[in-house]
Amino acid sequence: MHNLALRGALLCAAAAAPSMPAIAADAVAAADGPRDYLPSAILVTGQRVDGYAIDDGSTGTKTPTPLIDVPQTIDTITEDQLEDQAITQLGDALRYVPGVSLDTGEGHRDQVYIRGQASTADFYLDGIRDDAQYYRPLYDISRIEVLKGANALIFGRGGGGGVVNRVSKVADPARSMLGANASIDTFGAWTLSTDVNQPLGNGVAARINAAYEDFANDRDFVTGHFWGVSPTVTADFGSDTRLTLHYTHDENTRVTDRGNPSLGGEPLTGFDTTFFGSPDFNTSHTTADIARARIEHEFSSSLSANATVVYADYDLYYANVVPQGTDGTDVTLAGYTSGTKRQNLIGQANLVWTGETGAIGHILLAGVEAGRQDTDALHTGITFAGGATSVTIPLASVLAVPAVTVGAVDRSTFSRLETVSAYLQDQIAIGEHFQLIAGVRYDEFSLDSDNRLAAEQLSRKDRTWSPRFGVVVKPRQSLSLYASYATSFLPQSGDQFTRLDATTASLEPEKFENLEAGVKWAVNPSLLATAAAFRLDRSNTRAADPLNPGFTVLTGASRVNGFELSLAGKLAENWQANIGYTYLDGEIRSDTSSAAAGTRLQQVPRHQASAWTRYDLNERFGLGGGVIFQDKQFASISNAVTLPSWVRFDAAAYLHLREGVSLQLNVENLLGAHYYPSAHGDNNIQPGDPRSVKIGLRFDM
Repeated sequence: MHNLALRGALLCAAAAAPSMPAIAADAVAAADGPRDYLPSAILVTGQRVDGYAIDDGSTGTKTPTPLIDVPQTIDTITEDQLEDQAITQLGDALRYVPGVSLDTGEGHRDQVYIRGQASTADFYLDGIRDDAQYYRPLYDISRIEVLKGANALIFGRGGGGGVVNRVSKVADPARSMLGANASIDTFGAWTLSTDVNQPLGNGVAARINAAYEDFANDRDFVTGHFWGVSPTVTADFGSDTRLTLHYTHDENTRVTDRGNPSLGGEPLTGFDTTFFGSPDFNTSHTTADIARARIEHEFSSSLSANATVVYADYDLYYANVVPQGTDGTDVTLAGYTSGTKRQNLIGQANLVWTGETGAIGHILLAGVEAGRQDTDALHTGITFAGGATSVTIPLASVLAVPAVTVGAVDRSTFSRLETVSAYLQDQIAIGEHFQLIAGVRYDEFSLDSDNRLAAEQLSRKDRTWSPRFGVVVKPRQSLSLYASYATSFLPQSGDQFTRLDATTASLEPEKFENLEAGVKWAVNPSLLATAAAFRLDRSNTRAADPLNPGFTVLTGASRVNGFELSLAGKLAENWQANIGYTYLDGEIRSDTSSAAAGTRLQQVPRHQASAWTRYDLNERFGLGGGVIFQDKQFASISNAVTLPSWVRFDAAAYLHLREGVSLQLNVENLLGAHYYPSAHGDNNIQPGDPRSVKIGLRFDM
């Protein structure tokens, strides 16, 4: 039945393709009066936005909605800011988003905590799920959006604390462009990238982005390289229909660095450059191929539709020796290898109508989504010389790690996940000052898991309803006050869905509920200030059954209360800034299988703040600077190891040499702070990089 539903949804998307596009801004204005901040496309457009502010909130609603009218916190990092900071990897960019903290991701993937909720899967590309475990580059990305709080109506399962969406660059039929960038830093890491756009006539254009990066830092033996290429084509069929095609091929090979162990409840100090692994064995390799097609059509000024089909193929492997702990004299090491092959096929179609019923304006969204995900995973142990699966050796600046070989296979699984979803949402305008948003999503979730070693086949099926409600009051067009409620769910099989056991196959999904109230103020068309208070409850968490030892019940729960402030955009004619602060208070409220009530949630700093700014002194010369503050936090749910609070300062300088040619200098950790920004448990703690200087040359023609 799921196969039939999947095929049907994909066929519906394909059938709708010849007749689907962007909704006109004036159509929405007719339903809700003039709107100064209204984007012109149904979803994110991928066109470059000058400066650090953006007014497009469409990712949060799947409709053309100004950011000021979305009852949800959304932080954006634009392409201009990414270039000013010389950032090429997603994790580095997210350090500048308060409310987001980074996990080390076992040295081979992006892993984040958003509002205290950990995830390796809540990543999206142009609004479509991109959930494999790998490091995501930014060479073909026009901006990053962090949408905070549960919102399954838009994104489906997961996303308990929020999601991270990357918006791709698209081909532009209206202009030719040639861009290139080269940079090198004091550790010897270097980057080359290019961005070429060419109109081909008759509303057709092609664009290609490509990049090569060579990795290096202060950590012993930690090297690697990345290369990627991403061509895209845009074709306009008249004024009402647009087809966009994307293909991305990325390859990343690097040493798997699991960080350092702890000692005495804190990170081990004095060994920040020491590699706690085997340089010859610790390696990771990722290949990601993602093909996607999107078609948009405008039937009239009030009715439009779009359809997207994505096929993604991921091949992931990593091998690692891992620090298990130290007594200050010796260190214990163990390890494993892990390989994953995954194929995703996802189809999504949306219909958007804008109009009026009497004096009430509407933006009505109706959508369907279907997907299939096949995951083949293999896990092995390792052995050291002599056959031991772990080894204890003297602690030294360069460890004498015995030879390592791959051990026996200890896990081999195949899983197939099939999902079918439908959703309906209405944005209602009552007069000029009052808006409602209400909707619901229905998901059918089917997971089949084959444990090859145990010859065990298990499955689970979930059917869930996820509502969303919001109220927006607008005393004037540039000011909105809002309150919202939204939910999300996560089946009891981890966010990667690689395998099931007898327990996870039988339990109801975890549930996330987000209550939020806030204010958004467009100080001017290029500067947006926001503030929000929220409460995020997580329930249906697994816990031991006190009445039946050995059994599991869904009585565990946690809560995060928080407050956020942000200011992004143009402070003055030549002055851009992105400033944010978040307060988080998260703890377990009822016993879970991993911790007792009262335990503070892991990697949730109570206070986080960041600021990045650029000021152009004249047309040729500009200066930039940034600061990140992160309060102390626990490395894991054990609350046994604390990562100390830290502050890091960055700086930059920009010089326009001639038309289209500029020189850029970036200094990370300007004052040489000694800090530990992330962890993956109590004994995989990542030291922060010391001061580094990067110089870059950019061409734009």
